[in-house]
Amino acid sequence: MTVGDDEIWLDDAAGPLVRPYTVSAGRTRPTVELDMLSLVVATGHSPPAMEPEHAKALGRCRTPTSVAEVAAHLRLPLVVTKVLLADLVDCRAMTTRAPRTAADRTDRALLEKLLDGLQHI
Repeated sequence: MTVGDDEIWLDDAAGPLVRPYTVSAGRTRPTVELDMLSLVVATGHSPPAMEPEHAKALGRCRTPTSVAEVAAHLRLPLVVTKVLLADLVDCRAMTTRAPRTAADRTDRALLEKLLDGLQHI
């Protein structure tokens, strides 16, 4: 194939290569504050026009899913995934919940329940 032809970039192991800025339309900052541990869930409201990646993210988030997990399933960088998810939050197709704070994660009662559960396995 010569330069100038309509060439498709392929990587034998990865398949078609798409530049991340193409997926996010060149945007590098989400409009909503999202941590990689933030949970996102589809609301059931579909935006009027969606790109394929938006549709895949919505399909993946029928139940609460972390931003990191969505990025892994979409096989996209975290920042690109955050931009896509922020688009969906902005049009009310998705809601988000911030991750628990460090104080919540070290709640003694929760840790005792976890230990009790592990001991009964």
